[in-house]
Amino acid sequence: MAAASVFRPGLFNHKVAIVTGGGTGIGKAISAELLELGCNVVIASRNAGKLKVAVDELKTKISLPNPATVSSVPCNIRNEDEVKTLVSEVLKQHGRIDFLVNNGGGQFTSPIENMSSKGWRAVIDTNLNGTFQCCKEVYTAWMKQHGGVIVNIIADMWKGFPGMAHTGAARAGVDNLTKSLSIEWAASGVRVNAVAPGTIFSKTAMENYKDLGPALFKMSIPFSPAKRLGIPEEISSAVCFLLSPGSSYISGATLRVDAGQSLYHSTFEIPDHIAVKLHFLSRSYRGQNRNIQYGRGSWTQQSVSSRLEAVESRGNTIGIHKTETSSQRSKGPMGT
Repeated sequence: MAAASVFRPGLFNHKVAIVTGGGTGIGKAISAELLELGCNVVIASRNAGKLKVAVDELKTKISLPNPATVSSVPCNIRNEDEVKTLVSEVLKQHGRIDFLVNNGGGQFTSPIENMSSKGWRAVIDTNLNGTFQCCKEVYTAWMKQHGGVIVNIIADMWKGFPGMAHTGAARAGVDNLTKSLSIEWAASGVRVNAVAPGTIFSKTAMENYKDLGPALFKMSIPFSPAKRLGIPEEISSAVCFLLSPGSSYISGATLRVDAGQSLYHSTFEIPDHIAVKLHFLSRSYRGQNRNIQYGRGSWTQQSVSSRLEAVESRGNTIGIHKTETSSQRSKGPMGT
C-alpha cells in the first residue's frame, strides 16, 4: 500500500462498499484507500485463502479513530447464487450497501485461432456476465430504494485487444452496460461509471501472465506518453473520486486512467507475414530458454533462430531486413 489518500480523512465514514476482486492488485489498492477514508469494506473473490491474507493485511492499516472495518465473503461472480449470497451477507453484516466496485475479472493471452470456446466463454462469463449479475443484485436488493454508486473496472480496449480479444469484447460490453444502467437507474438515485486502467504494474498482474509478464510490461513503456507504467493506487484514487460527492453530476462516464496511452498507440504488434512473428519473438524472447505460443505452433529459441536464417536468405521482408546483423536484430526498441 503506497501513498496516503489525497482525499480528506473521514470522507466515507460509515459507508459500506463491496469490492469484487478486492484481495489483490488494483482491487486491494481500492479497498485500502476506501478503508483509509472510513468506509466499511467487504472484499470478494473466489480464493478464500487469498481473501484471508488480504483482510489480515488490510486490518493493520486501520487505526483509531478510523471507524472502518474490513471483512470478506468468498464469491465466484460467475455464479448467480453466490452473488446473491454475497449481497445478502453484506446486508446482514452492515444493513446497507452504498458502493459497488466491480473489479473482479480475468483473462489469458491467446490469439483467437488458438482460443477454445470454453476459454472464450469463461472470460466473457466472468468479466461481462459477472459484472451484470453483481450490478443487478445490488440494485434490486438495496440501491433501487436507497440509491448508491457503482464503478466498473474495464480496460483499454478502444483500438481492439489483439492477443486477448475475449476480454476486449467483454470490457467493451461492460462499457456499454455502464451507459445503459446509468440511464435506467438514474431515477433511483444510482450513479454508474467506469474506470479504464492503462498498463498497471502489480505483483498480481505479473504473476497472472507468468513468463510473458516481464516482456508485456516492458513493451508497454515506450507507448505511454508518461514513459512509465501505472500503479494500482493511481486507479484507486480515480475510483474514490467517482464514488465521492465530488462526482455527483457524473454518470454513464468512463474515465481513462492511462496517461493518454489509449489516444496514441496500441501496445500490440500487428500480425502479418511469418517474418513479423519471428522478428517479434527474436526481439522479446531471444536467449530465453522457454517455449512461446504465438500464432500457430510452439516456438523455441532454436526454432526461432533457424526460421530467422531462412527468412534472411530470401532478402528483405516485412519486419526484417537482410542488411541487419544478428546483434542488431536481437535488439528491440528499448535496446533489449
